[in-house]
Amino acid sequence: MSEVRFYHLTRQPLEQALPAILMKAYKGGRKVLVRCPDKAMAKRVNETLWTYRADSFLPHGSSEGEFANAQPILVSDQDQNENDADVLILCGGALSEKMDEFSLCCEMLEDHQAEQVAAARTRWKDYKEAGHDVTYWFQNESGGWEEKK
Repeated sequence: MSEVRFYHLTRQPLEQALPAILMKAYKGGRKVLVRCPDKAMAKRVNETLWTYRADSFLPHGSSEGEFANAQPILVSDQDQNENDADVLILCGGALSEKMDEFSLCCEMLEDHQAEQVAAARTRWKDYKEAGHDVTYWFQNESGGWEEKK
């Protein structure tokens, strides 16, 4: 069973929070698949990862580009683990039928997307019933992450 973490973005937009989470996973030697609900969001996330900081670089690619299978971080709108990742990050309400292929799944919930947050409550229950280890994380005043127990 996968570990599932819900990250509730209350202080920063996805474009600011996601790179920090990806950097932590990358520095930990993990391969990541970032799954978006459509090509437009996948393109936006990919572009964000190229420009989010002038003094830092996250090696990544898009499933639209060459060598998708060799990318340590792959951004895609497809539910395929092309880069053999062990971490799945779901953005923008994207879902996956292949969660069991990953040791860790992170659902990014944007506070201003009430329908995403409501749907996540249902998935939380479903994941628990399926035997996944599920945790909920929220942003504190400084933008850091705290687990809600």
